[in-house]
This record gives sequence, structure tokens and C-alpha cells, in this order.
Amino acid sequence: MRWSIIGLFVIAMVINYLTRSIFGIAAPTIMAEQAISSGQYSWIAGAFQIGVMFQPLCGYLLDAVGLKWGFSLFVAAWSLLTMAHGWMHGWLGFAGLRGALGLVEGSGQPAGMKLVSEWFPARERGFAGGLYNIGASFGAVFAPPLVAWAILTRSWRAAFIVAGLLGLVWVILWLFWYARPERHSALSGREREYIVAGQEDRLQGRARRRSLVALLRQRNLWGIALPRFLADPVWGMLSVWMPLYLVTVRHFDLKQIAFFAWLPFLAADLGCLFGPAIVSVLQRNGVGLIDARRWAFTTGALLMTGMIFVGMVTSPVLAIALLCVGGFAHQTLSVTIITMASDLFPHDQVATATGFAGTAANLGVLIFTLTLGRLVDEVGYQPFFVLLGLLDLLGAALVWTIVRKPA
Repeated sequence: MRWSIIGLFVIAMVINYLTRSIFGIAAPTIMAEQAISSGQYSWIAGAFQIGVMFQPLCGYLLDAVGLKWGFSLFVAAWSLLTMAHGWMHGWLGFAGLRGALGLVEGSGQPAGMKLVSEWFPARERGFAGGLYNIGASFGAVFAPPLVAWAILTRSWRAAFIVAGLLGLVWVILWLFWYARPERHSALSGREREYIVAGQEDRLQGRARRRSLVALLRQRNLWGIALPRFLADPVWGMLSVWMPLYLVTVRHFDLKQIAFFAWLPFLAADLGCLFGPAIVSVLQRNGVGLIDARRWAFTTGALLMTGMIFVGMVTSPVLAIALLCVGGFAHQTLSVTIITMASDLFPHDQVATATGFAGTAANLGVLIFTLTLGRLVDEVGYQPFFVLLGLLDLLGAALVWTIVRKPA
């Protein structure tokens, strides 16, 4: 039963990242059609990141209301906002829509980690977290073909309409099938006992102090938030700027974008499973859960150094290969640090804690996006690839020094 629940949530994450990735893939066409500059585009992308930075609010609402109704409302809202893109004109209008879309789509990660913490024993949380994050990568995989089909057969606007309708259909399925483990009529008593027995006692009760201020004072919150601040600009590069990079620097056309731009996200899918696999192997060899996650994050950080060479190589194919390494490395460490929230915080705080870490992550993307948009026409992309290759090494150092193992 728990795997069918996570499977349904994976579909939600596919739709979440499909809807947020469409604009980046369609950006060259939209910018040419509506005379949008690189600087204006950076503000459109930045507006989305500002909206997503309200993840703590989303997480707090999900902790208070519950996943069934809270997440249904968020998905319905992002579906309608996605469809509204199909009727928008002008960069200011797009910026407003992207900000609103980011606000409601920011519910995805807090909802996913809350679901994992409630439905899975500790030994399965890493794999379950990696599984639902595959949905994020697959959404980005599907975006290039969808946009190419829309532009070549109808209009870029059709891609937004299709993605929005998919979200509304998903809401109906979620309302029909989801309930908490203790209330789900289709969950057997044996599986319910298995889930509860495999969860840490310290995470199952209600937290004694639930204020946001008290949460912000916890060292472990910053131990997962600061590494995400440093890590997520890579995802911003892949989902927001990579299509423009391939068009302007590597001179790809629309068909080549459709053929190649999804490959880094496919590699990211494999990273979603590689991180949990590292943790599982290390635990079987006697390494504690938190240390195993630290090593998985560090492995991803070392692999991320391959991004340094993206702008240096002359072959476009080799550049795509290095971007694939970046996608793989990012999801290896990203899934690991996101899942740590379920290891460190109680059930009724995990969505809020994940939301705060998500705010830090998207602040990193916002700063990176606005800086790149301001400077890219002057200095090119290469300095930013070098930066992305090094930031996660600092993130790994923070994971090892700030996070404290629960007593």
C-alpha cells in the first residue's frame, strides 16, 4: 500500500516539475516573440524563486491541515496558474504568474517529505525520498518534447494548457485514494504495524515546541538548509538557463533542444537512486544513518566538480555529457539532504523544516539567477559553471560540521 501511495505522489512531482520547466524550454521562442531581454527573463525566473521561498508557509499549512486536503488545494492552484500562462503577454505579466506559481508549487517538497515520514520506516525513507524526487526529474525530462510538439503543431501556449489539465486530473485521484496510515481502509494491520515499528519513537510524537522561532533556533535546521542554499543553483542552471545556453552558445535549434535537453534530467533520475543506494550499502557495513547520508552527500559534491569543464570543452556532445554528470551529482546529494529532514525532525514538524530548507535552496537559485542574468552577456556562462562545480564541496563541509546526530 505504501508504495502505491508514493507512486501516486511521484506523478504529482512529475506534473510539478513539468509545469515549472515548460517556461524555461519555451523561453527562446517566447523571448523572441515578445521582445524579452536576458535581464527581464532573469526577473521572470527570479519571481518564481521568490514565490518558492515561501515553502515554510506551505509546510506549516500542510502540517496543520494534513496532506489530503492541503496538498489537493496546492495542486489545483498550480494547475490553474499553469493554464493561465497560455493567455499571458508581456514580461511583467509572466513575472507575476511565475511568482504565484512558485508559491503554490513550493508545497511539493514539504508534502513529499511529510508523506515519507508518515508512511515509511527509517530503513526505507531514503529510497522513498529518492523515488518521489525521480518525479521531479521526469517532469523536466518530459518538458522539452511537450514544448517542441506544442510549438511545431500549435503554439507554445498549448504546452501550458496540457500540463494544467494533467494536474486537475491528478487532484481527483488523490482525493479518492489518499488517507493517513492510521485511517486508510485499504492498509492491512500487518503493514501498519511494520511502518510504526520501523520509525523512531522520538519522531512519532508531537513536538513539544511548535513555534517557527523555536524551529529556527535548531542547529540541525541550518545543517540541512545551508547545504541546500549552495546546491540548488545547479538545478536552476539546468531548468532555467540550460535551454538558452544551448541555443545561444552551442547553437542548438528547437529539434536539437527536444532531443538533448532532457538527458541531464534522465541522469538526475539515476542520481535519485544512487544517493539512497550509497546510504544503504554503508548502513549494511555498520555506518550510522546520519554519517551514511553525509558520505552520500560528499560523493555527489565530488562528482559535481565535473560542471567546471562544461564551458571549456569544444564538443557540444561532451558539454551535454558533463551537464548530465551535473544532474546526476545534484540529485545524488539533493535527495540525501532533503531526506535528512525526516531523520532529524518529528512528523508534525518535518514539512515545516523541509519548507525552511527549501526557502534557503530557492534563495540560492534566486541570487544565482539574477546574477547570471545581469552578467551573462558580459562574461559568458563559464564563470558560473566553475562556481557551480565548487559550491557543493563547501556544502559537504557544512553537513559534516553543523548537523548533529539525534540523541
